[in-house]
Amino acid sequence: MASTRIVLAGFGGQGILFAGKLIAYAGLIEDREVSWLPSYGPEMRGGTANCSVTVATEPIGSPLVLDPNVLVAMNQPSLDKFVDTVVPGGFIIADSTMVPNIPDAASLANPGITVYAIPATELAEKNDLKGLANIILAGKLWECTHFCERETLSAALAKCVPPRKQHLLEPNERALQLGIES
Repeated sequence: MASTRIVLAGFGGQGILFAGKLIAYAGLIEDREVSWLPSYGPEMRGGTANCSVTVATEPIGSPLVLDPNVLVAMNQPSLDKFVDTVVPGGFIIADSTMVPNIPDAASLANPGITVYAIPATELAEKNDLKGLANIILAGKLWECTHFCERETLSAALAKCVPPRKQHLLEPNERALQLGIES
């Protein structure tokens, strides 16, 4: 894809902004055009959170993604809000643990959308990766779009995990790989 336009959405505290930052850093490492626009409610945790990310080879006109070719939804309200904005030929990646009503591709407003229901929260808990459902979904996003090289994704993860939390780098890497294989 010359331009990967992504909306990641869920509740505050699910790591939506971190996952968006990971994708944006991967684009920066590969010297691509990148925009990252977080949006969240006034609540610290539990409020709405979404993030528009674009990784492109051409200049980006607006940081706001109104016509994503990928939607990553971590809760039902987010899926319901953004499902009809995904362009034909795009992808919907939803955490089926937290999103009970995921439509099948045939029932969507736009044709040719591929829908992935990944039980990311459940997979994270079963694999001792609690809190890393966002990274599992980011791994699936990479597997669907290949928006960067795989090595770049790991380098971006190393850049995003702060020095004081380096012990979390290995679990995050495992979560990425789990998402890629899901």
